[in-house]
Amino acid sequence: MHIRRVSFDHPDAVKLNDQVQAEYAVRYGDDGDATPMAVADFEPPNGVYLIAYDEYGTPVASGGWRAQDANGEGNLDGDAELKRMYVVDGMRGRGLARRILAALEEDARSAGRVRMVLETGTKQPEAIALYTSSGYEPCAKFGYYRCHEASRCFAKDLRPAG
Repeated sequence: MHIRRVSFDHPDAVKLNDQVQAEYAVRYGDDGDATPMAVADFEPPNGVYLIAYDEYGTPVASGGWRAQDANGEGNLDGDAELKRMYVVDGMRGRGLARRILAALEEDARSAGRVRMVLETGTKQPEAIALYTSSGYEPCAKFGYYRCHEASRCFAKDLRPAG
């Protein structure tokens, strides 16, 4: 696998985003994640968007983080919000999400972010399992879906131990 930094509007990012949105629509019976996002949200130093490519150059996984600070939606100063983690169906179970997650955490830490946060839902048990097994703990709800019953929010401190 080769992980590459791309713009959120890169054709491969758009393709994978369309796929994850379609999966959200099936799982939740709606039009997908309606959280407002902009290409600039994922531009360094305020964020990054990564895509993993297989040996044939096919995009197979994605994820990004964007800077968030204290706001009316429950974020705290220094937050890095994880967005659009996705692995295509035929490539799941191979550790790709874990590799992208680790790369995103390192990038956010290098950018001075102190906490990685994410919002997922009850109909994504495999996502919840990934995050909890990667050191994420439930946190106060934040973001666009903070008032939704099915929303689950998690956080992980990015500061070095000690």
